[in-house]
Amino acid sequence: MSETIEELEGSELGTKDYWETSYAREIRNYKDHGDVGEVWFDEDSQNRIIAWIGRQEDDILADDAIIDLGCGNGMMLIELAREGYSKLTGIDYSPKAIELAKAICRDQELCIEYRVVDLMSDAETVALGLFKVVHDKGTYDAISLHPDDAKTMRQRYINNVQRLLRQDGLFILTSCNWTESELIQSFEGHFKLRTVIPTPTFKFGGKVGSVVTSIVFVKE
Repeated sequence: MSETIEELEGSELGTKDYWETSYAREIRNYKDHGDVGEVWFDEDSQNRIIAWIGRQEDDILADDAIIDLGCGNGMMLIELAREGYSKLTGIDYSPKAIELAKAICRDQELCIEYRVVDLMSDAETVALGLFKVVHDKGTYDAISLHPDDAKTMRQRYINNVQRLLRQDGLFILTSCNWTESELIQSFEGHFKLRTVIPTPTFKFGGKVGSVVTSIVFVKE
C-alpha cells in the first residue's frame, strides 16, 4: 500500500498575485535594460531538458506540437525554436508573464504562440488541443505551494495534463520540491514512468540526493 504523500506548506509562490507582481517588475527590467529575467531552476536544468529532447529524434520531430506549462518569460520555447522546433505553445495564468514572453519573442524575431491560460480550468485546457510533448519546469511545484487546498489543485492539474497529452506523447516534468518516488506515486493511475533525466547529485550523511528531479512520463 502506498504511503500518503504529505502536502507542502503553503507559500506566496503558489499565488497568482505573487507572479503578476514578479513579472511586472521583470517587464520593466526588460524594457529598461534588455534583461529577460530569471530562468526557473537555472539554465543548466533547462539545457538538460533541451538536450534530452534533441536526442529523441525517433520520437520527437521538429514539427511536433510542444507546449510549455507555466512558460514564464518563454525562454524554454525560445531555445527550442533556435534548435529548429516549429510548433511551440507557451501558456501561463499570469498575463504579465505572457506580455513579457511575447515581447522577448518579438524582439528575437521568432514564431511562438503564447497564451494566457489557467490550467485549473478544464474548458481552457481542452481548448488547447493535443500535444506530443508537454513540458513543465516549476509549475507543478508552484501549484503544490498554493495556500488553499493544494491537494485538490494538484489533482486537477494532473487530470488536465492528461487531457493535453497525445496517446503517444511525452510529459516532461522538473521539480525541486518532490522526489522521483513522490512524483511517480502522485501521477500513478494517469501516467507511468518512461525515464529519469539525470541531474547533478550531492552526498550528505552517506546518502545521495538531487537538488532537482527531471522525469519523463507516458500515459498509462
